[in-house]
Amino acid sequence: MALDEAARQLAAVCRDGDDALAQLPPKPRRSDAEALAAEAVKRDARAARARFLRVHADDVYRALTDDHARPLRAEDLVYAAADRFPGLVPSRDAVGRERQLPQRDKDGVEIDQGILFCHLLSRPTTGLHLIHTMLRPTRDAERLIERFRADGVAELGPVRVERIGAAGHVTLSNPAYLNAEDDSTVLPLEIAIDLVLLDPAIDVGVLRGGVMSHPKYAGRRVFNAGINLTHLYHGKISFVDFFLVRDLGFVNKLYRGHTGELFAPDEPEQTIEKPWIAAVEAFAIGGGCQILLTMDRVIAEQDAYFTLPARKEGIIPGAANLRLPRAVGDRLARQAILYERGFAAASPEGALLCDEVVPRDGMDAAIAQATVRLTCAGTVSAAANRKALRVGDEPLDVFRRYMALYARDQAECQFSPALIRNLEQNWDAKRRAP
Repeated sequence: MALDEAARQLAAVCRDGDDALAQLPPKPRRSDAEALAAEAVKRDARAARARFLRVHADDVYRALTDDHARPLRAEDLVYAAADRFPGLVPSRDAVGRERQLPQRDKDGVEIDQGILFCHLLSRPTTGLHLIHTMLRPTRDAERLIERFRADGVAELGPVRVERIGAAGHVTLSNPAYLNAEDDSTVLPLEIAIDLVLLDPAIDVGVLRGGVMSHPKYAGRRVFNAGINLTHLYHGKISFVDFFLVRDLGFVNKLYRGHTGELFAPDEPEQTIEKPWIAAVEAFAIGGGCQILLTMDRVIAEQDAYFTLPARKEGIIPGAANLRLPRAVGDRLARQAILYERGFAAASPEGALLCDEVVPRDGMDAAIAQATVRLTCAGTVSAAANRKALRVGDEPLDVFRRYMALYARDQAECQFSPALIRNLEQNWDAKRRAP
């Protein structure tokens, strides 16, 4: 069946489903029978979307990108799809309406976004083109780069980037949440990383947490507390703008750098990249620990620790399931992800995740020394060697297949009743104000 005709049939099915849901009360007020009816309607519509995409995913992507001539980032692509193929994914207005609700009261329209990206990423050419697009510099960074080159500093809300000698220091500061990540931090982090990669005067990137005001950590830097669980519980974490853009965007840029304009999927990776240092003060929890798996050198304070408490949260810890077993082995990775095992930086197991342990007053000197060591043989050599290491560890097509599964299953996890239960039991989320 031709794309347009199949799209019209899908739109009719989804419209009928929307009409059926509109006849029911809002989710919090549904009876048990009404809740079952709503789930059946959503299940049938999602099955129709999946059937459509199994046949037409490549055609949909080519239609949206003018046969790859108009690259679209994930956050733009998903709403272009909503406009071009009604019913395939929710409109911006539909997502905005659900965004006003706490997580437990949502019908989960963003799950349909996960279905779309699962099928797009499952197709080799389409998926690789989307990944290539997400590895290009952001428009914001391209607009800011000349000013950054002149000033050597950029303030990007919760993120600051500063050139110090040959190093580009990126500092995350979200003190109200112990430097947790949320929708407000994803794009600023990506812009900052872009600026480091774009500035020819910078040879190495440094990622660090800002100073805290929390009584327990007052005056101390904290690296990263992972996802903002308070925002997640209160429905303020986006599927695409947070989960998907984060791992296809700034985390993957830390690992792979920038791609050029030429999309050549049959050739070896052609990237512009630089080595990265992580300075872990206090802890790297969840997403912070995920980031360490992309770093070329990890320096940690003696009493720092690393954890991936994804089981207690009810989500997938980014690309850690792909990368952590390479660092610590399969057994320890399963213990960390499925059984909440933590790693003290100063332990033998912690040494599998960090390269150097220093006293609290030794971090600045260690960063300076690592900067020199990583670049003394030249930035061309450093970039080439990290790329050569990556080719064997994680070919781009392996990452593509992983992200296809991640897109589908993370969306399901995000809107699962188990997530709410986990956050209330393990995070005492009910008493935490957004």
